[in-house]
Amino acid sequence: MNILIVGGGLLGRHMAEALDELGHEVAIIDENEDNLAQLRADFQGATAVGFPMDMNALREAGIEGCDAVAVVTSDDNLNIAVGQMAKGVFGVPQVVARISDPDRESVFQGAGLLTACPTNMAADKLVAALVSPYQARQVTFGAATVSLQARPVEKKMAGGTTAQLEPAPGEGLFGVIKKGGGFRLFQQDAIPLEAGDLVVYSRLID
Repeated sequence: MNILIVGGGLLGRHMAEALDELGHEVAIIDENEDNLAQLRADFQGATAVGFPMDMNALREAGIEGCDAVAVVTSDDNLNIAVGQMAKGVFGVPQVVARISDPDRESVFQGAGLLTACPTNMAADKLVAALVSPYQARQVTFGAATVSLQARPVEKKMAGGTTAQLEPAPGEGLFGVIKKGGGFRLFQQDAIPLEAGDLVVYSRLID
């Protein structure tokens, strides 16, 4: 794929380097030349210095030939504006925008943009690290990323079943890790729960 990364901060650079290693044609644009200078010496992609809202700068960075654009500056307002330009003006089929404030997610989605919220991702991982012996795992299917978290069965639920569980808003049931080490995938039938079990919850990360 031909991919443009808008924003040369730490996140943007890591994305550009990872995509470059996977063999994609990558370009990255940032208004600060010093940021771009911190890319690894073996980075094979293209770099461009320019303000992300400047349409000519985006053209020079190759946006018109892109299959996908990721807008990952530290400014939510800038990200939504550039994301809308990429999608509406340049007709880029796949546009993903970083959003730091989870409460503004609906604004981005209303603009027809896919979103990635590092705040939510970090919170999910930290909560799982505190209460579970298993780290949260993230699995990506196309443009969708699902977070899987294992949490201990609450005392009040021991002796009950998965049918009585009430996942938090936005969560679903994925399965149960039994205290003996076995795993049962959640389907239609309720799974008995006992002390020591871990319930695996799924959450779609936008």
